[in-house]
Amino acid sequence: MGKEKKNQTIKFKHPPKIIGNYAIVGPKEGEGTFKDYFDYVVQNDNFGEDTYEKAERKMLEHAIMGAADKAGISTKDIDVLLCGDLLNQIISSSYAARSFDLCYLGVFGACSTMALSLAMGSAFIDAGHFQNIACATSSHFSSAERQFRYPLELGNQRPPTAQWTATAAGCSILSSEGDGPIITSATFGKVIDFDICDVNNMGAAMAPAAMSTMLAHFRDTNTTPDDYDLIVTGDLGKLGSEILIDLMEEEGIKLGINYCDCGQMMFKHDQNVFMGGSGCGCSASVLNSFILRKIREGVYKKVLFMATGALLSPTSCQQGESIPGVAHAVVIEKGE
Repeated sequence: MGKEKKNQTIKFKHPPKIIGNYAIVGPKEGEGTFKDYFDYVVQNDNFGEDTYEKAERKMLEHAIMGAADKAGISTKDIDVLLCGDLLNQIISSSYAARSFDLCYLGVFGACSTMALSLAMGSAFIDAGHFQNIACATSSHFSSAERQFRYPLELGNQRPPTAQWTATAAGCSILSSEGDGPIITSATFGKVIDFDICDVNNMGAAMAPAAMSTMLAHFRDTNTTPDDYDLIVTGDLGKLGSEILIDLMEEEGIKLGINYCDCGQMMFKHDQNVFMGGSGCGCSASVLNSFILRKIREGVYKKVLFMATGALLSPTSCQQGESIPGVAHAVVIEKGE
């Protein structure tokens, strides 16, 4: 069958390789912790376009082309594009896909989209269906604020639990051939809802889903946190990370110094982002810059990358619905 399945986790017999990756971010993100690792930092949030939505689409296109170029292939060599974002009907991804002559599978996992697309793409390649797959996602602070919260023109005060949606896009090229870090397994998460209704407290809404997937991964693979050089979530932020640590400890598992969160790391303390970064592009840009570089350099040999998503919509929030969460994970290893 090409793979061994155990509960929520797939272990790949033919692990796909990440042969190219690219991360592009906005100016605020470019001043953050990983400024020296991003491939491109745009000078302003508009990126030469007349709307933020068009700017996000352009960043996503840039990331896909950049990743293909770094992989040493043409975009025409990509068999399928797996892509999603935060906007209604994932329009950034669909409109970006319009620019390429590629098969396109639009996926929605909110901020978990990077891990979800990598997991799905790895399964396709492991089964022998495709040779090259582009996995990409994006987010934009201004477009997300306009859709999920308030227009920027209102100047609303942000509560202490709020996170800053990253203006960023990232893309990984998976392949059955070539050289690069390998994805050895994937754990698909369940939808978990702890009745959090505050759209400005994403970390609390997503932490239970992160716990659920992390417990499933350790159970299915018979591993512990000590088996990984790095365990990274995205994007729980400072508060969500603390909640996850507490939840895991209640389950008898202690997360140590090898655990961190993309949202918590993305920005520096003096950048006034409260609980840190969020958005599809946050974990995608951190993975496709800092983390993959460190894996290639041999600093990290085995990484558990788990992106978390809040499955809300403006309509559900206006109707007083709670915010379900989901988390998906992949294990990335240096390989030979």
